[in-house]
Amino acid sequence: MRVDLLTREYPPHVYGGAGVHVTELARVLRAHADVRVHAFDGPREAPAGAVPVTGYGDLPELADANGALRTFGVDLVMAADLAGTDLVHSHTWYANLAGTLGSLLHDVPHVLTAHSLEPLRPWKAEQLGGGYALSSWAERTAYESAAAVIAVSAGMREDILRAYPQVDPSAVHVVHNGIDLEAWRPPGGEAERSAAAATVSRLGIDPVRPAVVFVGRITRQKGLPHLLRAADQLPDGVQLVLCAGAPDTPEIATEVTALVESLQARRDGVVWISEMLPREELIAVLDAGTVFVCPSVYEPLGIVNLEAMAVGLPVVGSATGGIPEVVDHGVTGTLVPLDQAADGTGTPLDPETFERDLGAALAALVSDPARAARMGEAARRRVEDHFSWDAVAERTIAVYRQVLSD
Repeated sequence: MRVDLLTREYPPHVYGGAGVHVTELARVLRAHADVRVHAFDGPREAPAGAVPVTGYGDLPELADANGALRTFGVDLVMAADLAGTDLVHSHTWYANLAGTLGSLLHDVPHVLTAHSLEPLRPWKAEQLGGGYALSSWAERTAYESAAAVIAVSAGMREDILRAYPQVDPSAVHVVHNGIDLEAWRPPGGEAERSAAAATVSRLGIDPVRPAVVFVGRITRQKGLPHLLRAADQLPDGVQLVLCAGAPDTPEIATEVTALVESLQARRDGVVWISEMLPREELIAVLDAGTVFVCPSVYEPLGIVNLEAMAVGLPVVGSATGGIPEVVDHGVTGTLVPLDQAADGTGTPLDPETFERDLGAALAALVSDPARAARMGEAARRRVEDHFSWDAVAERTIAVYRQVLSD
């Protein structure tokens, strides 16, 4: 069976959870199928022995066009290159159109994985302008015509059926995201621990002081402004480490910058790392932390939570989307209640209460390092038991076989 994975992100161009997902999925699917990857961001060579990858750059004729139209141009070329495949599997709206057209052109099933939904991210209109209508159209068309839809959480499955009521519920399957348990683990051995200590010191983190760690893009869905307003409740001496970059828009970049600078003026230990860290350095940062925080207002699952838990950190997260399927409240972390608007924005109905509850949950856990350590150990066990990539591969292959037999 030949399977072609279609994706916006793929190494070395990975900036979010969807890119991590496709990278790991391609790796584990190789044991089950002939896997080929088609990705944006231009040509690149796969390392020897790795999954073959074809990279596509924007069409020169669309260089000055709206970003969504440039995406569609890549999708057209990508769809033309799928001859000979048995099944196409697209990820995110960027590649959904290539999956839809490739399925029609080559008469093969189209499976897509839902990492997010355009109707639930209306703030994307800030980033895409009129292109948001195009991205929404491409996504809706793909979902309504796909042979199968894979949701990364049960919460995401509910969102899909609510956003796209024309989709057959029997075609929507839940396959949780996974984690590479060997790659994501606390530093072990003297050499690794020495390198990790050097990394955190270079980044301005005090390895002795307790720390709350955030990792995520600067986008509305990640809830970073809420965290920055909640951080005043952290006890004195607690660091706030923000691994946050790639802002969606200049407006949110300006907002976050102002909030960080204001917080830094009121307390020390606020460390902002704006570049995307290599995995080894991010593990060092997580290992130096006491608590991981995920204040998202929209989060289908949250691979960052799995990564933090695998390194041994408890998670304080919003009780929204797929986060409650990852964080076992009171065992591997704390879930913070979040009442949200039903207009698709995820906006907290009472942001002051959410921020107060978030700050209180963080303060309580970071002030009890023994409890935090116990929860961190339980978090590692949970990802080992429920979120291995081998299990993801087996469940995904089962979906493929079902649609190919229909």
